[in-house]
Amino acid sequence: MLRTRLAFICSALVFVAGPAAAQTTRDSVLATVNDFFRAMTARDTAATRRAELTDGITYAVRQRPESLVVTRGTNERYLQQLPAMRDTYIERIWEPTVLIHGPIAVVWAQYDLHRNRQFVHCGVDAFTLIRTSAGWRIATTTYTAEPTGCTPSPLGPLPPGH
Repeated sequence: MLRTRLAFICSALVFVAGPAAAQTTRDSVLATVNDFFRAMTARDTAATRRAELTDGITYAVRQRPESLVVTRGTNERYLQQLPAMRDTYIERIWEPTVLIHGPIAVVWAQYDLHRNRQFVHCGVDAFTLIRTSAGWRIATTTYTAEPTGCTPSPLGPLPPGH
């Protein structure tokens, strides 16, 4: 009887602790992505280094009338260009899907991008993250850039001063 009761208590504790731990991990993954966006807006290379793996890759996918254009960049190159950017970029995601398995995670979300508070394009972001000893880091970013046909963001217009 005692063994049965202990087994029940242990399984109940695992069941209760599981979702809370998963939510904390999900929150940590999303915090890294949001830290990356804040660093982009602030042109903060130190914060960007904390959010990305230096040897990571970014792919941009744009559909043109005559072809699909895929460009590839490195996170290191982005870090070199970031301080010299003259424009202010604000990128927002909503309703992200987050998948986590041990030390890897994927974030998939619709987004919109604004340059100097003016809408530029929308699309889908797909981030792959790796959990390192220093926390979650973005390894790859792939995104579509769609200047037309965008569904309005459920986040509404940019708030004043954002």
